[in-house]
Amino acid sequence: MSESHRTEPEGFEPFERTPPPLHMSNVDPTKQLHWERETLEKLAFASLREQKSARRWRTFVRLSWLLFFVFLVWLGMSRGAPTASKTTAHTAVVEIKGEIAAGADASAEFVVAAMKTAFEDEGAKGVVLLINSPGGSPVQAGIINDEIRRLKAKHKKPVIAVVEESCASAAYYIAAATDQVFVDKASIVGSIGVLMDGFGFTGLMDKVGVERRLLTAGENKGFLDPFSPMSDAQRAHAQQMLAQIHTQFIDVVKAGRGDRLKLDTPGLFSGLFWSGQTAVDLGLADQLGNVDFVAREVIKAEEVIDYTRRDNVAEKLAKKFGAALGDATVRAMRLSPSLR
Repeated sequence: MSESHRTEPEGFEPFERTPPPLHMSNVDPTKQLHWERETLEKLAFASLREQKSARRWRTFVRLSWLLFFVFLVWLGMSRGAPTASKTTAHTAVVEIKGEIAAGADASAEFVVAAMKTAFEDEGAKGVVLLINSPGGSPVQAGIINDEIRRLKAKHKKPVIAVVEESCASAAYYIAAATDQVFVDKASIVGSIGVLMDGFGFTGLMDKVGVERRLLTAGENKGFLDPFSPMSDAQRAHAQQMLAQIHTQFIDVVKAGRGDRLKLDTPGLFSGLFWSGQTAVDLGLADQLGNVDFVAREVIKAEEVIDYTRRDNVAEKLAKKFGAALGDATVRAMRLSPSLR
């Protein structure tokens, strides 16, 4: 079919022209520029507001952290003090709980500081050492023992030990310096002895074929190394040292308890321990009683004020994140004498 005879559908125009866009034909160019300027300004102001908001938030977060650390420092610089007036008659209480060791709550540093505050308080008519401890370091216990005797003589105030669950070894070393020892009938009291414990792996190492290579300058420098054998001379030296500390312990108990002790009791200084009721019979304790009884009937000041110094939040966080890791490792190896 030729081009001249081709027919198109009705209403079809192959070359129909498209109308120009509205923004090209009906909008004033000056108004178009004004609209674009307003849009850019809105975007710019929104960006500025977002930046200001972000800066404010960063400032708030930084100030919050700063205040948090200032609070921790303040806690580290101060400890809880008694709220009672110095002129109010009361019984001062200092707790000795847990292991007696440097860096612990029952360290000589904390206990002695609390006792000094208690003795110097004019309203404190007497001091109670509330003890619940299995023992610990003879050095720390000796420091506390010496300080008890010094403060008693200086301030002329009674100091009394009150035992809860246990008062053994180094804890009893401390209690022996007090004027009186009160216990519960089921308390554990005594264990007047010294020990030094550890492990030896030499036989196991021989079986698995492991060789210990330890170089020392001094034939006894590796003394108590758990991977090296202990000679008879080294064992005798350690036993002599323990016997000397044991003698010191016995002398302290005899000086503190005096004629109240039943010295003819078999095993009294052998490391055995007894119930509170039996401890009273042996002269290791004076009578049964608790803190309230002592405050009311012995010291005659019924109000009880706690002077115990404890780790604050900052110190607990520091210890939790590793400050006491080395000390815990040494104690786990038990390379020093212990009264427990």
